[in-house]
Amino acid sequence: MARWRIAAAVAVLMIVVGGIFWLRARGRESTDDAQVDGRITQIAARVGGTVIKVEIDNNQAVGAGAVLVQLDPRDYQVAVDRARAELADAIANATAARTGVPIARVETGAGVTTAAGSVQQAEAGVTGAEHEVQVAQANVVAAQARQREKEALANRAARDVERLRPLAQKDEIPQQQFDTAVAQAESARAAADAVKSEVVAAQGAITVAQQRVTQARGAAEQARGSLQTARTAPEQLKVTEAQAAAAEARVKHAKTALDQAELNLQYTTVKAPGPGIVSRKSVEAGQVVQAGQPLMALVDLAHTWVTANFKETQLKSMRPGQKATVEVDALGGREFSAHIDSIAPATGAKFSLLPPENATGNFVKVVQRIPVKIVLEGGEDPDHLLRPGMSVTPTVYVR
Repeated sequence: MARWRIAAAVAVLMIVVGGIFWLRARGRESTDDAQVDGRITQIAARVGGTVIKVEIDNNQAVGAGAVLVQLDPRDYQVAVDRARAELADAIANATAARTGVPIARVETGAGVTTAAGSVQQAEAGVTGAEHEVQVAQANVVAAQARQREKEALANRAARDVERLRPLAQKDEIPQQQFDTAVAQAESARAAADAVKSEVVAAQGAITVAQQRVTQARGAAEQARGSLQTARTAPEQLKVTEAQAAAAEARVKHAKTALDQAELNLQYTTVKAPGPGIVSRKSVEAGQVVQAGQPLMALVDLAHTWVTANFKETQLKSMRPGQKATVEVDALGGREFSAHIDSIAPATGAKFSLLPPENATGNFVKVVQRIPVKIVLEGGEDPDHLLRPGMSVTPTVYVR
């Protein structure tokens, strides 16, 4: 009877303990398919060159901005000096081009006004020369009329002398009368000759006036050509303004080239983008590296988390923000308090190089795993004992 009571008590105790464990197991999910993840930054050279100094070694802690590798900067310093000289030349050319724009603008307006005035003056000269021709022609006509008059008087006086000559020889008229007729004939002839000279002079004046007309017309054509040229000055001003704009663009281009050269010079000093531990260093002094060549890795132990690959059947009640514990194998099973940060949007298989295609072949249902990001609570790992890649066993309290 006593044995039966003992056996019953043990059975009841086992049932109670089993129930407690079952109730506790119902409120948590755990997996051993988990590891520590962290920020691992691959440090690469942004420019090529010869390594002259390596400031760090593997497993060395560095701070943000710490110098890791120094490349030979001389070639890049020469490029900076050349870019500065080209920028100075471009600025000088742009200054000269800008100065020429207002000068060309003023000359454009003044040139058109001056050319228009020259055309008016030249046309007035043509009008004046043509008037001189008309006046000279009128003088010639008047002189020719006087010449005909004087010639008629001279001819009549000569005929009078010839009629009186026989009478004077016969003493039928006084000698004085004959001498007077002779003097009048000579005076009329002299007057006719004088008027003839006036005709010749007037005709010469016509020739001179016609030459002046020709010259004035040539000057007028030249003035009109100058005016036409002056009227094209606005287009020339546009060309000048375009040249000034091109010079400004060359200044910007030279400034950009200088900025790039200065950046390349800065890139010869490879610095840490943030704090961390150096690992996988593959660079030594004297080595020639190329742009983009990996030099080392930088592991940030201050920002680590756990990636737990839970089965899809375990995610029914799992939500971000739920509490969790992380048991670390490398630390003798030490537990850290944590919580769920987020759940991946797809299974790990979907991100693999060759994701499975269930629509081909015979389908076999396989339980998939979905990564869950678990982060430690603040202050849980002040000594940064967790290392990316460590195996851990997280437990999530879903209830």
